[in-house]
Amino acid sequence: MTDREGMSTAETEVVDLCRELIAIDTSNYGDHSGPGEREAAEYVAAKLDEVGLEATIYESHPKRSSVVARIEGTDPSRPPLLVQGHLDVVPADPADWTHHPFSGEVADGCVWGRGAIDMKDMDAMVLAVVRQRMREGRRPPRDIVLAFLADEEAGGTHGAHWLVEKHPDLFADCTEAISEVGGFSITVNENRRLYLIETAEKGLAWMRLTARGTAGHGSMVNNDNAITELAAAVARLGQHKFPVRLTPAVRTFLEEVCAEFGIEFREDDVEATVAQLGPAASMVGATLRNSVNPTVLAGGYKANVIPGTATAQVDGRFLPGLEKEFFAEIDRLLGPKVTREFIQYLPAVQTEFTGGIVTAMTQALQAEDAGAKAVPYCMSGGTDAKAFMRLGIRNFGFVPLRLPPGLDFAGMFHGVDERVPVDALQFGVRVLDRFFDLA
Repeated sequence: MTDREGMSTAETEVVDLCRELIAIDTSNYGDHSGPGEREAAEYVAAKLDEVGLEATIYESHPKRSSVVARIEGTDPSRPPLLVQGHLDVVPADPADWTHHPFSGEVADGCVWGRGAIDMKDMDAMVLAVVRQRMREGRRPPRDIVLAFLADEEAGGTHGAHWLVEKHPDLFADCTEAISEVGGFSITVNENRRLYLIETAEKGLAWMRLTARGTAGHGSMVNNDNAITELAAAVARLGQHKFPVRLTPAVRTFLEEVCAEFGIEFREDDVEATVAQLGPAASMVGATLRNSVNPTVLAGGYKANVIPGTATAQVDGRFLPGLEKEFFAEIDRLLGPKVTREFIQYLPAVQTEFTGGIVTAMTQALQAEDAGAKAVPYCMSGGTDAKAFMRLGIRNFGFVPLRLPPGLDFAGMFHGVDERVPVDALQFGVRVLDRFFDLA
């Protein structure tokens, strides 16, 4: 079905769906103080119900809501494909933005607002494609399980992880999944674009550090000061540079990208190689090694009182296969007088860039962009793939977006003036529609 200018219904509808989703504030503050995802979940469920697809809302806590639906395929012998995305967003201060972050305004050829790329764009693209296919009676070859999830921005405790624990039957027969932070393009030249498919992501270790000492009067000499001990440990962590470790996804990505851009891939100086990658350098650089960053420091309550304890929080990230090495180094740097405990722990994820699903992604991209080449990469952050990995589901980051050259796409994740080009949304709709037939 097509309408004005030969565009499909899904291509015209996706912009309004994206705008309307952005206008629903689903800010996640890491607790239950925000608006939650209930309103957005009801919106999604209603859009699916309109076209005859039964959707169920699951609520792990008041207002912390996820939506799950299943599209029946034509071949029941094939395992279902999971298409998962999250409804929550990180908070945004309107004073910092060119356009209000919850307006969903269209300006300069883009849809602006919090969630425009993380990841209400994908939610809208999936809704648009599914709604058109349901209206036209076009069933995919395999069942597709749709999951629009709560709480991803705080680790998925009240969303994906809760569903995997409480309702694993919803996904138990799925073998593969697509989700966020992949499928976007990097321009090589006017005839060539690389589309980065996420096949791996770092593990997450948010830790609370505690040092204990002898409390006392601030005027006294004290050689057992908890703040001094903690500050020294935090400084060691913050100043430490972990060694470069090339995981399979990172190595393949660098080999492919260097070949396309005509850059020498120097294994003896990988950082110098990455520095030549332009806007992609910061994103790739974070996947070369393990990392830890101090983020919170607290201790004491009065200038003349030496406290008995002091605490800090750090954000640790470790590459697939390097978890033991990471924690051994952390413990060495902390020393014997500082203990650690997890605030949040999620394992690293990785899968091979092989199989029919990879072929389907590649063919769908090339059908809409003759200059497309799909390449795997490792993500420095984390997604709900970590939850579904527990069920043995292979996850790929695949939100197909053809982006204009020079756009700092990675810099807009959790950043100010987040926005997605309208034509990129429409490109994504076309690619996903093809992908659902090929996967």
